Amino acid sequence: MSQEHDDAIKKEFEKSEGISNLGKVEMGKNQLNMNDPEIKRLHEIAGHQTLDLSQLPSKGKFYRDDLRILIRPARVGEIREFSTLDENNLKDVDDRLNSIMVNCVKIMYDNGIGSYKDVLEEDRIYVILSVRELTFKQGENKLMMPVTKKACKNSTCKSQSAIELRTENLQFFEVSDVLEKYYDEVNRCYSVQTKNYGVITLAPPTIGVMRAITDFARQREEKNLPWDKSMLAVLPYLQREWRNWDKKAIFESTSAFQGWDTNKYALIYRLAEQMKIGVNPEMIFPCNECGEEVTVPLSFPGGIKSLFIISDITSELL
Repeated sequence: MSQEHDDAIKKEFEKSEGISNLGKVEMGKNQLNMNDPEIKRLHEIAGHQTLDLSQLPSKGKFYRDDLRILIRPARVGEIREFSTLDENNLKDVDDRLNSIMVNCVKIMYDNGIGSYKDVLEEDRIYVILSVRELTFKQGENKLMMPVTKKACKNSTCKSQSAIELRTENLQFFEVSDVLEKYYDEVNRCYSVQTKNYGVITLAPPTIGVMRAITDFARQREEKNLPWDKSMLAVLPYLQREWRNWDKKAIFESTSAFQGWDTNKYALIYRLAEQMKIGVNPEMIFPCNECGEEVTVPLSFPGGIKSLFIISDITSELL
């Protein structure tokens, strides 16, 4: 990525740590300087586990080479906060999910600490489920999805009635072969060569980019100001960096968007459409008895709260 991105990460790290110089670890003969930023950083990530980026929906293809995602179990206070979410309020659900990301996920670069907003929007659910599995390592809070959409094709089988929702059971959308040939290994994105519009650079949006543009849209609505809803389908895929992408910059992006001709919009819309890499809402599993495919719709029995609030309390009752 660019030097500008590196500098932004460094500044963000310095701001979060309240320092002006990263420096090196300073040690006396028999003691560590606990105020040293590097010691603080190492102390902060103690107890975290590193996620394998290749297991994410994105397969880690759109992240910097030096990015690492580290997770830890959710603590009681964080679970209590999560339990207050209003499942009928999409913004509140989004905020509570991001709160888990803020508290339980660390993004590390070689030159400092990143932000949960650097994670791709489509990878977020996988990361949160990974935090959940680390929180309930003994299987205290299993999420069992009922097999309701399609039973086993073999009528003689007594197929399982439910499948456990776990990261290893998730299945992901695949990027089309048409788009995949434009993957740019150096810039970690798709650099699509076109006849009339030059090279168009696209990538799945990060949490930070999506949050910036949805906040912009929400603020416009609250003030009864016009905004083009179709921009949500394309602009996030063109914006790589969320840092400094403020209201003014977003307004400039939307103004430029208004100047596109029909063919350009249709082209980028279709490219973005083919870039879906998230979790497939329908999962296919082999029948326990005959191995035939059984389709299970992805769901959260007990609602989103059941991700971190134990649904079945019978094991604790006498």
